[in-house]
Amino acid sequence: MSTTSKQRLALAICDFLSTSLTDGTLQADESDSIDVAINCISEAFGVDPSDKAAVSAAVGTQNLHQIYSVYEKLKNAAPKTGTSAPSSSTSAPTDEQKKQAEGLKSKGNAAMAQKDYATAIDFYTQALAVNPGNAVFLSNRAAAHSAARDHESAKADAEAAVAIDPKYTKAWSRLGLARFALGDAKGSMEAYKKGIEFEGNGGSDAMKKGYETAKRRVDEIAADEAEGTREGPGGAGAGGGGMPDLSALAGMFGGGGGGGAGRGGGGMPDLSSIMSNPMFASMAQNLMSNPDTMANLMSNPRLREMANQFGGGGGMPDISSLMADPSIAEM
Repeated sequence: MSTTSKQRLALAICDFLSTSLTDGTLQADESDSIDVAINCISEAFGVDPSDKAAVSAAVGTQNLHQIYSVYEKLKNAAPKTGTSAPSSSTSAPTDEQKKQAEGLKSKGNAAMAQKDYATAIDFYTQALAVNPGNAVFLSNRAAAHSAARDHESAKADAEAAVAIDPKYTKAWSRLGLARFALGDAKGSMEAYKKGIEFEGNGGSDAMKKGYETAKRRVDEIAADEAEGTREGPGGAGAGGGGMPDLSALAGMFGGGGGGGAGRGGGGMPDLSSIMSNPMFASMAQNLMSNPDTMANLMSNPRLREMANQFGGGGGMPDISSLMADPSIAEM
């Protein structure tokens, strides 16, 4: 069974805690507490920290501490509000480092071409470790995450990419795709709209297609919500759009009173006998599918006459005669 993004994160946390005991970060007397923490996390998320293959798939060649270090560098490298330069606490990569990172990115692209998404993600992550804050690397990794159906991670990478370089329109497209896959059609539409704005000239065909797809979904959701509001909780009367009031129909035949089902006592008629008549069954089906018919049925003088006859002890109405009435047959 494939693990989710959150389960992989849980495995990475368990791996970090275990490693902290062996690399000297924590003292040996903390072992019991760490074991309890690992057990609680693994049980809560349904993962097995002893499964080395699962842990390796979760963290790749990087451990959680290394991954977080990349995040810290990205955070410092991202432009701050009101400033135009990166934080001075992070030095710019050298030309040699940039060349190394580009080589790693190329390997990631080759893995993507082979549909080896896990390897591609690993290479892009290594490239980001060498050259943090590169919007292209983040956007490429977002594409790999989307291809691997890890849309949460794709969204996070794409959002980081557009924060670093809003003019890199591929990142907006990948953010739109990730949001749409996560059910955020409105957010997807907004991302594609931003991409179109930065592309200029009305946007590319691919960007416009993504925008129209997201907008269509937004409109569908709005229409569904409006339809639900119109239908309401289901009234009994005509035009209410809900279940027709069958008790009113039963009352017309003397129902709702005493307990007997006899024909002369004014009790509830034998509905099983009534519904066995194909003509009445057809009329009942019509009622169920068209509640507006109930109002017409209740006001029909012919039907009321028969109902009064039945309620006064006149016996079961003649369904064949009833259906012969043109107005009843029409309904």
